[in-house]
Amino acid sequence: MACLKMKKAILAFGLLGAHAITVCAQADVVTYGVVDIGVAHEKNSSLNGSVTRMDSGIFNGNRLGIKGAEDFGAGVSAVFTLESGFTADTGVLGQGGLLFGRQAWVGLSGDLGVIQLGRQRNTVYANAYVFDPFADALAGDSARLFNYSGYRSNNMVSYGYESNGLRGQLQYSLGEVVGNAAASSTRAGYAGYRKGPLDVVLTHHRTNNTAGNTGKATLIGGNYDFGMIKAFAAYAWNKGVRQDGSISHGADIRSGLIGITASIGDASTVMVSYIRLWDKVVSDANASQVAIGYVHDLSKRTALYASHSRLTNESNASYLVATEGLTAHLFNAGIRHKF
Repeated sequence: MACLKMKKAILAFGLLGAHAITVCAQADVVTYGVVDIGVAHEKNSSLNGSVTRMDSGIFNGNRLGIKGAEDFGAGVSAVFTLESGFTADTGVLGQGGLLFGRQAWVGLSGDLGVIQLGRQRNTVYANAYVFDPFADALAGDSARLFNYSGYRSNNMVSYGYESNGLRGQLQYSLGEVVGNAAASSTRAGYAGYRKGPLDVVLTHHRTNNTAGNTGKATLIGGNYDFGMIKAFAAYAWNKGVRQDGSISHGADIRSGLIGITASIGDASTVMVSYIRLWDKVVSDANASQVAIGYVHDLSKRTALYASHSRLTNESNASYLVATEGLTAHLFNAGIRHKF
């Protein structure tokens, strides 16, 4: 394998070193994926009845990915991820039909962190496992209610670092609007600490739309592992983000979550959560959700699952329903396989 002369300027760009080095690059590329499918039964007052359907990606989003690293030596690597989402019940591409809708980025990694360029996960979504016992999945999915302006952003530049339990990331996505650099752009970041039984994170996400309105989501949350039981808690401020997740000037919604996961033997886990939402602008527009879930691992790669949630809206609230004041029940069960 050919040896490459790496100059100081290249390493400075990656924040990864200070001296020219001579290395023999070694590439490591792997493929991976998830296939997840199940049956869901939804009883939603706005449906005038109930519906039973086959759902895809209930526990984990279906994906087919390629990731890799090329080691240049001296702690410096080129890294990339290309990840395509799909629906297992129909076989079509997810994320609006994008080829690599889940992730598509390349960057440089080293002792002082990693720089990534491309389509990436936003900070709140990427840290959901820290504060949500359902980890943005199953019927207890907190993302359906926390409204933090999207899961992923295009045209993103990010810098991340992790050492001795401390971790963090800064993100900026270019809106690419002619004459208005701020329009359609996103600024985000998080700081976290993970050591021993404690894992906490503070995230902030700021998105501008083409109309010039700004949505801001700030969340603090974490978990503590007591052994058989792990406790979760989170609190979020959403400014300029309405109940349906759209950006609108003046909106102000707060969200709180408490929950636990409990291990049953070596192969089973029970999850329980309670979410409360307060609209600080619209009266009688609060809502709450109670959820319970169960996962049984058949192996390290395959699991069976089931979950149920009940969402209650006040008279002026319309979370997950078409008309204010209605309730929603969701039950699902299925199988997930990783490869």
